[in-house]
Amino acid sequence: MVQTPSITPPPSIYFVLPCYNEAEGLTQTADALSAKVVYLTSTKQISSGSRILFVDDGSKDTTWQIIQTLHERNRHLFGGVKLSHNRGHQNALLAGLMTAREHGCDAAISMDADLQDDVNAIDEFIEKFRSGNEIVYGVRSARKKDTWFKRTTAETFYKIFEWMGAETIPDHADYRLMSREALDALSEYHEVNLFLRGIVPTLGYQTSKVYYERGKRAAGESKYPLKKMIFFAIQGITSFSTKPLSFVTGAGLLSILIAFGMFIYVLASLGFGHTITGWGSMMISIWLIGGLIMLSLGVVGEYVGKIYMESKHRPRYRIETTL
Repeated sequence: MVQTPSITPPPSIYFVLPCYNEAEGLTQTADALSAKVVYLTSTKQISSGSRILFVDDGSKDTTWQIIQTLHERNRHLFGGVKLSHNRGHQNALLAGLMTAREHGCDAAISMDADLQDDVNAIDEFIEKFRSGNEIVYGVRSARKKDTWFKRTTAETFYKIFEWMGAETIPDHADYRLMSREALDALSEYHEVNLFLRGIVPTLGYQTSKVYYERGKRAAGESKYPLKKMIFFAIQGITSFSTKPLSFVTGAGLLSILIAFGMFIYVLASLGFGHTITGWGSMMISIWLIGGLIMLSLGVVGEYVGKIYMESKHRPRYRIETTL
């Protein structure tokens, strides 16, 4: 008796897109992504049960109304999750991933809602997933379109993050595929201070990378100005490394050595009768020590604040409506 080789059925893929005030370009994003999903479905690369899931992170414009309209236009393809309050990009992304997991997807692909993540790279995501990879990272092939400042700060952040002992994927944001098994592992992380770019690489599993060229926003303005980027970087570093606390200790020891040197200088100044000259040195010492103290308190305060937030065990998000 000849056995017929089993054929692996196409996987059910959920596309998770966090949205915050994306009304200007959301329809354009939906059209481009739905065309890709239809193509992948028709070529049997993904199953007909695949969906596009928009997560409204407490938008103040008509983002949710547009998501509702898309859902009414095609209830099978478009889904929506509305958070009751703005909880930030990472929490909104997690809410979408966990919703996709609850609905039994085989894998979820997270991406931005501004069409900067190349939808044509999805084909390779699916191919690598079906070949056995549990997590597939979308990595930028180049940063030529970024300004010198943004390119330099991004490269510096990844180097500092790696130097501090935390795992990260350089030039990778949140464009990634995660299998159902990887989503199950992610669901066991309960921390409030979320930094998924650091958490996902710690999950393990077989991984791969897909290189793509990041495009320009389809419409609207960036939701990550310099202030938010700095906060996001601090959040990531303090969530995965305690080395800044070691820097505080080192800075304290350095200030003690400088103070000891200044003490010797003051004694020498008194011996030679140059007390007026010592006044300037003393003022510099006061400012130096004061600055080190304030810096140390700030670093320690960052960690104390995180302990405070974690100890309250508040929910990371609250889903108001699900389509």
